[in-house]
Amino acid sequence: MGESISFIIIIITVLVSLLCWQKPALMDSMTMNPYKINRRNEYWRFITSGFIHADFTHLFFNLFSFFFFGLQLENIFTILYPESGQIIFVVFYVTAIVAADLPTYFKQSKNSHFNSLGASGAVSAVIFAGILFFPTEKIYLFGILGIPGFIYAGLFTWYSIAMDRRGRDYVNHSAHLYGGLYGLVFVTLMYPKVWLTFVEQVKAMLW
Repeated sequence: MGESISFIIIIITVLVSLLCWQKPALMDSMTMNPYKINRRNEYWRFITSGFIHADFTHLFFNLFSFFFFGLQLENIFTILYPESGQIIFVVFYVTAIVAADLPTYFKQSKNSHFNSLGASGAVSAVIFAGILFFPTEKIYLFGILGIPGFIYAGLFTWYSIAMDRRGRDYVNHSAHLYGGLYGLVFVTLMYPKVWLTFVEQVKAMLW
């Protein structure tokens, strides 16, 4: 594969989201609805829900984050595995969409009114995987406040758990949390040595 898989994912996500904004019935058929998956065996929703978004703002922020971290991570995978790096990246991204939503599926499988959509879970997986390789590289919140990646990961995990317990908004915080955890697990299994460089970089920054 010569072309960038990250760009292809971005293009597909934009096109599918635009199409679904024009066709509400199509969006409804692609949305993550645990009840319909459980009762009707509509398993495709696990994957399709990761390629549709509620509005332009939702789409922009997800793809903005994915643009920076996705390109970087795809490049890392390609360096580690020249012959199959891009394929591994695709597998990682698609399975991250599913893995991020599995806890929600089991929790909400009897709730016919629960719906969620967006690439947030998979993007969280990409971000956390990237942090493993570059833990001290700063992530800028709102383009202003720079926080080292490993600190950001801790704060993000705390925030996701707290907000998921509150359950007072319409954001699927558990998908963000489990997507991030999946990113850590996937990279650990794929390249266990990453933790050696992770510790070395953090120690060099702190001491």
